[in-house]
Amino acid sequence: MTADTLSDTPSEPRGEPRHAPLITDKRLRLFVFLTLMTAVFMAMIDNQIVSTALPTIVGEFGHLERFSWVGSAYLLTSSAVMPLYGKLGDLFGRKYVMMATIFIFTLGSVVCGLAVSMNTLIAARVLQALGGGGIMVTIFSINADLFEPRERARYQSYSSLVLMLSGAIGPTLGGLMTDLFGWRSIFLVNVPIGILVLVALAFLLPYKRPERKPKVDFLGAFLLAGAIASVVLWADSSELFGSLIAPQSLMIVALGIACVFGWIAVEKRVEEPVVPLGLFRSPTIRLLLVITMVSGCLGIGLVNYFALFFQTGLGMTPSMAGLLFIPITVGIAAGSLNAGKIMSRTGYYKIFSILSTGVTTLATAMFFFVDAQTSLYLLLPLCFIHGLGVGVGQQVPVLGVQNAAPHRDVGAATGATTLTRIGGASIGISIYGAIVSSGISNFSGSIPGVENFEKLTPAQIGTLPVDAQHQISQIYAAACHPLFLAAAFLGFIGFVAALSLKNVQLGTQYQRD
Repeated sequence: MTADTLSDTPSEPRGEPRHAPLITDKRLRLFVFLTLMTAVFMAMIDNQIVSTALPTIVGEFGHLERFSWVGSAYLLTSSAVMPLYGKLGDLFGRKYVMMATIFIFTLGSVVCGLAVSMNTLIAARVLQALGGGGIMVTIFSINADLFEPRERARYQSYSSLVLMLSGAIGPTLGGLMTDLFGWRSIFLVNVPIGILVLVALAFLLPYKRPERKPKVDFLGAFLLAGAIASVVLWADSSELFGSLIAPQSLMIVALGIACVFGWIAVEKRVEEPVVPLGLFRSPTIRLLLVITMVSGCLGIGLVNYFALFFQTGLGMTPSMAGLLFIPITVGIAAGSLNAGKIMSRTGYYKIFSILSTGVTTLATAMFFFVDAQTSLYLLLPLCFIHGLGVGVGQQVPVLGVQNAAPHRDVGAATGATTLTRIGGASIGISIYGAIVSSGISNFSGSIPGVENFEKLTPAQIGTLPVDAQHQISQIYAAACHPLFLAAAFLGFIGFVAALSLKNVQLGTQYQRD
């Protein structure tokens, strides 16, 4: 196959200076990179660490119907603000944008740890996400300033590895901390970490003043956020309003369509669009956005429901369910590191996207056949294979989009890519939540000695008679199985998009502005 190395790379006039790295000292650059990885780990792990704690939180506060919103509120808010943060970094410089996002996230963590009800926890997660969304975008944009494209492939693989390891380690850590210190500790642990990262970035990360005059497209950002929120709310409308075609649901769809058309109209006329429409002219970028959306659905969106399935469907404790994420973590590490090394050496990434979407789709479909009688000797390899599939292609969309976009729009392009991934996760969580809620609501029988099984924590379920435990496990397993088929279907869409990619090769030098 002939590599089409130029088809999606912006044309550049000869003789202009190349974009220089932000930090020339390699040791300092590595230390700053590790500091940034700490911030990413903090932001991402807090989205996933809550997964194994959620059954306990629901048992304390009640409102199982709002289970998905603890995750969805975070992902919805973070995805809505991502394009704005990407553009703010392009216009004002990434250092102070990054520091502001870390401060907001740390403050939100404090509020989460002090929550007194499910509603206040969801509201606190929104505040937390206002910072977390910016962290996720700005880190990848800073990587583009620190490393040239081919070298960036290796470091982006480390970034994506941290991203996914936090997602895999989070449930394990969340289960252990919930059992040992209570669920509030999973939020409050961010406070000292956030302070240390802020101090380190203040002194070590250089400030690069952009040459462009700051002009923020607030209207475009607002309309794009409205469009994203409408999609997620509509996906959740069967739970909120009883049907996807209820009058309220259709009003949300109409609002979302109006926001999309309004956003396009605004982006065409503003000088500094929050997401330049020219990016979507590249077929590579369009396909990679589809792939990254599917990656969000399968790599991030499923985590909470794996934790729910392991605990309530298979009858495990939070700690045991968390330990099952270890093979997922190992798979992600093996896939991401090896794929990153090969991409750094060869510059080609299409094959890894094909392998990632194909393997993850098959592994996800296999969870449909898992039940309480499934041997750990089968479940552990299946978790590993799922993690391997996720890890192999995790960094592909960001690398491919950054390679195809002009350097002046790297922040906006990275924001659009990360937005699509997190937006896909949010949409996936809403779809999975609707499937699980529908399955549980279909249960019309009774369980001896149990008034409302939805309000039981995993620890409380473990104290019930064996027959009652078995019955509850069957109810939750039957409710969770269909969501794995839905996730596998989404994965197949990503697989088709990966097959359609051109075999584009990454460059070896910095792009010019």
